[in-house]
Amino acid sequence: MKNAAVLTFALMLNTGLFSMQAEATGDAEAGQKLFTRICGGCHQVGTSARGSFGPQLNAIFGRPAGSTTDYQYSSAMKSSGVIWTRETLTAYIEAPKEVVPGTRMIFWGLSDPQKIENLLAYLQTFQPQ
Repeated sequence: MKNAAVLTFALMLNTGLFSMQAEATGDAEAGQKLFTRICGGCHQVGTSARGSFGPQLNAIFGRPAGSTTDYQYSSAMKSSGVIWTRETLTAYIEAPKEVVPGTRMIFWGLSDPQKIENLLAYLQTFQPQ
């Protein structure tokens, strides 16, 4: 009886964790619209993306901050030691100047967690397979 209760609890816990992960996944289509509206003025993604007012964001996940060759980064960004992960990107999108003090990025931040998830889901579509 005790083993059955433990097994039931473990299954409930796993189901809860998997559904939390599913909820945490963003909507790439909504992220594309958001990117176009709030990021696209400075950043590019896609096959012909290049640095302009901001660096191109292809293959951003796992990339060290300040490391693309087609953009002139601030010394703060180049020396930040940040590696772009879901966690660091989330924190940066929420409050850029708190994550990299001295960054030149002019963006006040985005506080809506779902919009951030959507944006990250969109950027994830530009990761190499």
